[in-house]
Amino acid sequence: MAGLYLVGAWLVVQVASTVFPLFGFGATPARIAVIVLAVGFFPALLFSWVFEWTPDGLKKEADLDRTQPLPPATGKNLDRSIMVLLALALAYFALDKFVFSPMRQSAELKAAEQQARRLGRSDAFTASGDLSIAVLPFADMSSNHDQGYMSDGLSEELLNLLAQIPQLRVIARTSSFSFKDKDVDIATIAGRLHVAHILEGSVRTSGKLIRITAKLIRTADSTQLWSATYERKLDDVFTVQDQISAAVVAQLKIKLLGAAPKARQTDPVAYADFLQARQLGRLGTTEALGRAEVLYRQTLAIDARYAPAWVGLSSSYTNQAISGLRPVEEGHRLARAAIEQALAIDPDLAAAHAQYGFVAMSYDGDLATAALHINRALALAPDDLSVAINAARLAQSLGRLKQAIAFDEYVVARDPVNPRAHYNLGLDYSFAMRPDEAIDHWRTALSLSPDFIGTQYSIGMALLAKGDTAGALTAIEHEPSDPWRAIGLPMVYHAMGRKAESDAALANLIRDYDKDAAYNIACVLARRGEIDHAFEWLDKAVTYHDGGLSDVEVELEFASLHRDPRWLPFLRKIGKAPEQLAAIHFDALPLATTHRAP
Repeated sequence: MAGLYLVGAWLVVQVASTVFPLFGFGATPARIAVIVLAVGFFPALLFSWVFEWTPDGLKKEADLDRTQPLPPATGKNLDRSIMVLLALALAYFALDKFVFSPMRQSAELKAAEQQARRLGRSDAFTASGDLSIAVLPFADMSSNHDQGYMSDGLSEELLNLLAQIPQLRVIARTSSFSFKDKDVDIATIAGRLHVAHILEGSVRTSGKLIRITAKLIRTADSTQLWSATYERKLDDVFTVQDQISAAVVAQLKIKLLGAAPKARQTDPVAYADFLQARQLGRLGTTEALGRAEVLYRQTLAIDARYAPAWVGLSSSYTNQAISGLRPVEEGHRLARAAIEQALAIDPDLAAAHAQYGFVAMSYDGDLATAALHINRALALAPDDLSVAINAARLAQSLGRLKQAIAFDEYVVARDPVNPRAHYNLGLDYSFAMRPDEAIDHWRTALSLSPDFIGTQYSIGMALLAKGDTAGALTAIEHEPSDPWRAIGLPMVYHAMGRKAESDAALANLIRDYDKDAAYNIACVLARRGEIDHAFEWLDKAVTYHDGGLSDVEVELEFASLHRDPRWLPFLRKIGKAPEQLAAIHFDALPLATTHRAP
């Protein structure tokens, strides 16, 4: 009787847990059923002890004549009852396994997607990590090992394709590529990047042929879920990218939530030049930036309507202007012309809108136009980290630090080993007067890139704000960038009471960087209490189109200027008075705002 009761109870619970949710009852009725059945177990045993089933029905045990054996049919009936229940249980188990369970998973997946969209949080959908992936740089297997730009570029294009799927959390390039040429096992990579899947492979080119091998690995047990080899002409490289991304989508079982994205097509030779230019542009050296510009132009000479190359060319001009390799006015004029070409070709290219917004914000000081384009970029590609980075910078320029922190925390969560992401988040925390958190992220940036320009300077300024002048001086002296070190020293010396050294350091700063650092010279003068001279150099910063002015509203060094009658008129002159900033519509937040440490 105990066995019969337990089998029957299990069957009832399974049916209840499946049927009740279908009618919107949730889990409560199923829990009640379990409690009732558990409570009824001992009374059922007691009942079976007191009563006996006979051919004449239920009778008390005490009333039976034990001198007469029960008919064999009674035992057989009980056996048949148990067998029927077991058969029903087995049938239900098979039905649940092969019919109900897949249906439930599909329904749960769709419900989770709908809930995530309602909340504006795509990452709530992937909290378990099942729908997360890192695309590692494909290995260059060419005979001369000189096709790294092609293998890296194809890896990044696959990453970008997969990143277009809202339900899939894709680790950004900086973090994924940090493991390039390192002997690190899958488990370690998965632990560092917090992903459930890894896509890796190799690329071999020979003449006009390309051979691509790709493997999708589940990190929990290093199981290879899928692998394929594609040998095609270079003309078919985009088809191969589409085939690989579609296969990955199918293997991750998210095809019910949207079709696999398609690669943007162009001429194969132009595409090779584009990939190489993009890789060189990230190096940031004089030679690399010049070579990148040439390759972008070669790409556009073959395919003048390849919009991503116009975006890259615009970015190259901007970087040259920022690095002093091209006059600021000329660089930004060329950058604007290139990005306008990109938008004329593809008005819905998110990267183009983000780049246009950056040009408007950093050179023109036109925050309204910047907001217009960055809002558009976010609407087109809300998961694009390059868009999120520009959105954070715009929010910071508008003085909306909580919004800036939300975007930069989102970038850090998606790209946890990107030193730039930690550096930017540190700036947000610093402006929000949270120096300890700022220092933590800046030190993380240094652990990832020991010579990251400006980071030691920033740590020094944060320590100075905390009153640690000795620590601030040590940090500034370790800053690898001459301009940033020159900016920091006169402020630290002034705080230490070493006036003569502060004066000498300020004189050197003005002599060497008067046009390149007018905004920062104003910061130094404000900290030294030279208010009139600080306003003079702020005016010079406006004349020189100094990009530092984008932070003037949140700059801590200008706190001593805020009560001066000249402060608000100056802000109004450059469009940064409180009422002017408040009038700019930019209230976007990242799809998944995270406030936990990466």
